[in-house]
Amino acid sequence: MTNGAATTTDLDAGLEAYRVELTGYCYRMLGSSFEAEDAVQDTMIRAWRSFEKFEGRSSLRSWLYRIATNVCLDMLTAGNKRARPMDLTDSTPLAQAALSPRPDSTWLEPMPDSRVLPTPADPAEAAVAKESVRLAFMAALQQLPARQRAVLILREVLAWKASEVAELLGTSVASVNSALQRARATLAERRQPGADASVSDPLDEEQRKLLDRYVAAFEGYDMSALTALLHEDAVMTMPPFDLWLTGTEDITGFMTTLGAACSGSRLIPVEVNGLPGFAQYKPDPEAGGFTPWAVQVLEISDGRITGFHCFLDTERWFPLFDLPLRLEAEADQVEQRA
Repeated sequence: MTNGAATTTDLDAGLEAYRVELTGYCYRMLGSSFEAEDAVQDTMIRAWRSFEKFEGRSSLRSWLYRIATNVCLDMLTAGNKRARPMDLTDSTPLAQAALSPRPDSTWLEPMPDSRVLPTPADPAEAAVAKESVRLAFMAALQQLPARQRAVLILREVLAWKASEVAELLGTSVASVNSALQRARATLAERRQPGADASVSDPLDEEQRKLLDRYVAAFEGYDMSALTALLHEDAVMTMPPFDLWLTGTEDITGFMTTLGAACSGSRLIPVEVNGLPGFAQYKPDPEAGGFTPWAVQVLEISDGRITGFHCFLDTERWFPLFDLPLRLEAEADQVEQRA
């Protein structure tokens, strides 16, 4: 019994060691934070139950990826493609802005870096991994058929050999290479807004200062200061609403009209989708303090903010990011410390 228990413990530890990278793979395949975690859990259960049949002809890692791929392909048979608002509708002028929600299953979802990005020793690998979970790239992946999606991720993100991918998918090297060429062509044709976002890892001094100025402008609700930080063609999205705005005038105009309740908000930094982001808490006029409102994801290029994406389903996102569901007012915090 002792040996059996030890074997079980070793297997659990061996499988668990791959959880983060498998979650990253499933997230890229599915575009959903929660579906990715469900897919990985299903993968782990299947691996655990069938481990006695694992003959060691491939590595444990390759075997797990084969299982995870099959799980994801099964989940994608319904054909649903996760999207961003700009993938579904045209930009809306502020004068016509209306907040129309769509079902959760419509949207590409945010993901904490810590859940999908292992810590490789090679900085170049880390940079590729971050770029491959950014919103624009994730949205582009959703345009690909499921098997092409798997081929592109395995070959270009995870740097698998064509022969390894062919073995995993049960196909030929020629078929893999053909699928990769078609996937590349599709991505080139459908270049996504935000694809030019450029964020160094770690953030350089200029980018850190830009974010500091952004926090000051947003918390102070200073639209002039915010306008100076936004690219003239900046985009703002707010899933689950399909509305999206473009340009500084419409974005700041929205924030001072339909979004005026966000005045006085507080921001807490988060690392999300390989990009800088913030958890936004807005004032609670009834109970005091601050309540969760959005996870913000910022795209940056050439020293300006080009994308400003607010995910509003706080009951789902804040626990995923291990964020508190309330902030006390500063005066309350001072009093508690005293």
